[in-house]
Amino acid sequence: MTPLASKSVLVVDDEPGMRTALQANFQRDGWRVETAGGASEAIRKFAQNRFPLVVTDVRMPDGDGLQVMRSVRTSAPQTAVILLTAFGSVPEAVEAIHGGACDYLTKPISFDQLQSSVNRVMQRVPEASIVGDIETVEIIGASAALRETLERARQAARTDADILIEAESGAGKELVARFIHDASNRRARPFVAVNCAALPEHLLESELFGHVKGAFTGATAAKPGKFELAEGGTLLLDEVGEMPLALQPKLLRVLQEREFERLGDTRTVRVNLRVVATTNAPLSRMVEEGAFRADLYYRLNVIPISVPPLRQRLEDITSLADHFAAKYAAAAGQPKPCLDPEFLAGLERHQWPGNVRELSNFMRRVLALGDGGIIGPEYLAPEFLASPMSAPVQDVLLRPGIAMREVEKRLLETTLQATHGNRTRAAELLGISVRTIRNKVREYGLPPRRYV
Repeated sequence: MTPLASKSVLVVDDEPGMRTALQANFQRDGWRVETAGGASEAIRKFAQNRFPLVVTDVRMPDGDGLQVMRSVRTSAPQTAVILLTAFGSVPEAVEAIHGGACDYLTKPISFDQLQSSVNRVMQRVPEASIVGDIETVEIIGASAALRETLERARQAARTDADILIEAESGAGKELVARFIHDASNRRARPFVAVNCAALPEHLLESELFGHVKGAFTGATAAKPGKFELAEGGTLLLDEVGEMPLALQPKLLRVLQEREFERLGDTRTVRVNLRVVATTNAPLSRMVEEGAFRADLYYRLNVIPISVPPLRQRLEDITSLADHFAAKYAAAAGQPKPCLDPEFLAGLERHQWPGNVRELSNFMRRVLALGDGGIIGPEYLAPEFLASPMSAPVQDVLLRPGIAMREVEKRLLETTLQATHGNRTRAAELLGISVRTIRNKVREYGLPPRRYV
């Protein structure tokens, strides 16, 4: 099987005009496009090449899009599939979602509508660079905080223990999960992801455990669940904190026994896999509030891993910005622009509440608006001039076991660092006088020449 560039799509439609229109629009948006005029051709082309996205019509003379989808999801569960149909029906939509479709759109559609769907579903697919014959996650950065996280991930990968990754949205939880899979002895087996927040309870249960024909209205064929598809490999439970309480006991049983039954079936299915769960909400707090089962939390949290937010690894911003500039320039067929030092300094002043995802989207916007030459400070967004203090102050105040005197010292240090030693600006942010700043610098023994 030949790997393709990460931004490639297989477009499947028996109408030549529709294929041409979709191809032109995807190419205009920087995608590499392959087309197929029917189900059998699509299945053959997918067997020859790996695509992260498939957009397929449902009804075609030699088969249907559901058949294409099932073939794709069986061989490459990480591939996103979007179905298009001119004859939408509720049972067909239910079967499509149960079968693994990421979205189901009814024709006629505008490309803006399709592009919105593509952007939404591809956010759930971990970014990867393709090297040789395998997909290998590329995590950018060399900060101490990131190195510590990756070293813990490498150690965890050597075991078969289940793993819980906690981090803010956009910090790279999914990438770390894929990194663990690629560093493990399961790397040759499937990596299967399911977003626990994306599906309602009745669909999520079928998505995880599968169903037999006739298990519910619209179940016209048996379908294996994600646990079966991940056999021998890794199952990623993305945003596990969003899993309904009613489903949590069944998940706990699978984690403990590695066995379950499909919906509507009495036969037990046994699986051999590793489970990696991610969450952007602190599960320990959810347990205290009764929103998450304590026994499931302890079962998932065998090896906990925390991914640092971007504001705690600001030294990685330059390499990340450079990476995204090269990536989006290449996608647009343009030379990589030069990033002015003042522009990079502005990026480092920003606190990035949306983390790496926010930086990625910002660089995409900059590349779209730029002229392909030098990217200077004029491209910085107005919000980059706002107070940088809220996130660092929060980081200091939320650390457990710190005395108030230590909090005051760390808060003063953090503020002065964020203002590059400008005491006047620090005094404004903290709501105290410059004299108080000077006295506190002396009281806590902070280096006076650094803070003028």
